[in-house]
Amino acid sequence: MAEEEIDDVDRAILYALQEDARNMSSGDIAERTGTSDSTVRKRIQRLESDGIIKGYSASIDYQRSGYPLRMLLYCTASIPERGGIVPEILKIDGVVSVQELVTGEQNLLVTAVGESDGDITPVAQELLDMGLTVADEVLVRSHETTPFGKFDAGNDP
Repeated sequence: MAEEEIDDVDRAILYALQEDARNMSSGDIAERTGTSDSTVRKRIQRLESDGIIKGYSASIDYQRSGYPLRMLLYCTASIPERGGIVPEILKIDGVVSVQELVTGEQNLLVTAVGESDGDITPVAQELLDMGLTVADEVLVRSHETTPFGKFDAGNDP
């Protein structure tokens, strides 16, 4: 079965889930979109099965939870191994995300959190031990996100 193209109702569902998936019921979304509760549930199931919705997770304030350091490590891996090494990097204690970059010399962006420099330094060493080059390290003060505006189908929250 071919994946369906997303429409304005799908976009409104995605926007609502990005705003607050935990507290947004299918009934709430149905009210916003002018559709039925069952339509919203079916659409969410389709968006999940099509891989558009990859999952649901908590947004953690690492600083408030006792891990005030957030470090971005820009790394270089050989092109053939870049994608395959991501799962191994995610196993490193303190690593919370890895992004593959497709332009520039640095082709992996690793985010690590910790209580002190002593927590971050071993992450960089493990990356080096894996054969990666750590080209730059950037300490992050804050990190905020917002729902993607193109998914807001003009419905007022």
